[in-house]
Amino acid sequence: MLSLVVVSAAAFSGSRLGMSRARVSGMSSVSMADPSAEPWNADIIAKNSPTAADLGSDVATAAPSGSSGKQDFLEASPYWDQSGIPLNTYKNKAPFVGKVVSCKRIVGPEATGETCHIIINHEGKMPYWEGQSYGVIPPGTNPKNGKPNTVRLYSIASTRYGDDMTGKTGSLCVRRAVYVDPDTGKEDPAKKGVCSNYLCDAKPGLEVKMTGPSGKVMLMPEENPAADLIMVATGTGIAPYRGFIRRLFTEKTPAGEAYKGTAWLFLGVANSDSLLYDDEWQTVLKSHPKNFRLDYALSREQTNKAGGKMYIQDKVEEYADEIFAKLEGGAHMYFCGLKGMMPGITDMLERVATDKGMKWADKLEQFKKNGQWHVEVY
Repeated sequence: MLSLVVVSAAAFSGSRLGMSRARVSGMSSVSMADPSAEPWNADIIAKNSPTAADLGSDVATAAPSGSSGKQDFLEASPYWDQSGIPLNTYKNKAPFVGKVVSCKRIVGPEATGETCHIIINHEGKMPYWEGQSYGVIPPGTNPKNGKPNTVRLYSIASTRYGDDMTGKTGSLCVRRAVYVDPDTGKEDPAKKGVCSNYLCDAKPGLEVKMTGPSGKVMLMPEENPAADLIMVATGTGIAPYRGFIRRLFTEKTPAGEAYKGTAWLFLGVANSDSLLYDDEWQTVLKSHPKNFRLDYALSREQTNKAGGKMYIQDKVEEYADEIFAKLEGGAHMYFCGLKGMMPGITDMLERVATDKGMKWADKLEQFKKNGQWHVEVY
């Protein structure tokens, strides 16, 4: 059976819709295949997780009116055929102008920073697939060179059908980037992230210049519905996995109907208030307990086996042998978020390979050649 492993960069940001950026600290190792077995789980859900209702009418829970109840009008034929995937429909010199539908904070009050879920209307003119990115060109000029601001890339946090399931919107998960002076402890507005603040400050109706969609590295291997997916994320690196999980388990898609593998999500954030989209993950755990697994790394609330802070690489290491076995069995492993998580995870897998009498460099090359290794970090 093929295995798919996804790692989310939760160490980047937190949000009530699901903390996308948090480092995982201090929590004991927890596998969430059975959420009812975790004594802390109910409190986290009650305190920190927004429901779909918290997003208001921006997130639909049913298929478009008049449809068959299935999301299938944007599928390839067969649905897994990637030969016609949209790529770079709009470029920097001639961007598409979309309009913001909504921008909502999705993390709790104690989150380490602000993360927002932003829905943008592309009128159906900028279709994309799960795992791709949109580019956003913020207004203004770069004070260092006087030239117009350049494009910033953001992983898309919705399925191709959008949160409203019309196929005309796309969602972004964005952490507001700020700089705090280490001497004064105060934010320096001159050094804040230009594009992230532009998006997190967006109001409905704001026109946004967009490029893309771009990228094929993070696509799902839908041709093999038995493939396991291992998804590793820190903070807002959760974005592409939200699209994966909604496509497989939430929306009525051909990919979801066919899927027989296990999707295993690892998310690293700073604390429970920084968790991103937790309400959605809990719903999927209840509806698909045999096909979905969830593990959090909360750096300020959990400890690793050495007594230090629990970061995403520490959480993944708790399952080192199982993950290696899944990769050998054909699982796909995804990494999205801070690149700092990669050395710890690859070192861990190298130790497992060495214990088995294998050369990790050769195994990694094999995984890459087979298309099982997907990395999008920064």
